[in-house]
Amino acid sequence: MDHGNTGHGGTGHGGMGHGGMGEMCSMNVGAPFLSFPDNPLNPSRGQMLFTWDTRNLCIIFRQWHVRGIPSLILSLLAIVALTAGYELVRDVSRRYEARCAEDVGSLPRRGVRGGIPEKGKLGRAALYAVQVFYSFFIMLLFMTYNGWVMLSVAVGAFVGYLVFGSSSSTKSVACH
Repeated sequence: MDHGNTGHGGTGHGGMGHGGMGEMCSMNVGAPFLSFPDNPLNPSRGQMLFTWDTRNLCIIFRQWHVRGIPSLILSLLAIVALTAGYELVRDVSRRYEARCAEDVGSLPRRGVRGGIPEKGKLGRAALYAVQVFYSFFIMLLFMTYNGWVMLSVAVGAFVGYLVFGSSSSTKSVACH
């Protein structure tokens, strides 16, 4: 079916300057219903491709809109801090698990296997949930496909490991 002559110019879409909308976030994605060639929101203008461009960059939320160099620098520093914070959560989780294992080891042994409920399971589960949420948030940062944001995530992981990484580097900042 040929849609080349659909004449969207007569439907009022052709001259839509989107005047009162202000600067649009470059979310680096598009939606199929915006794909009219004359539409200024056409997805071909912002595909999910790697870029160093920071003009109208939105990071995860529309409210986190980079509009200039000062907001870019503050955003990148916030990303470094957020990513370093992930290592803090991992460190707190490791310490909590070690403390629970130590507490369980000091309990007297009983003849019945499994008679003693696993100590701290609720706390460990909560810390695990925070880690999973945090790692998905970091994944969303990375999925902006913006080189500056990606570098900030890597720098944050580096700083976080230097400050909080006390045991091993076998776990990664994977999404899960």
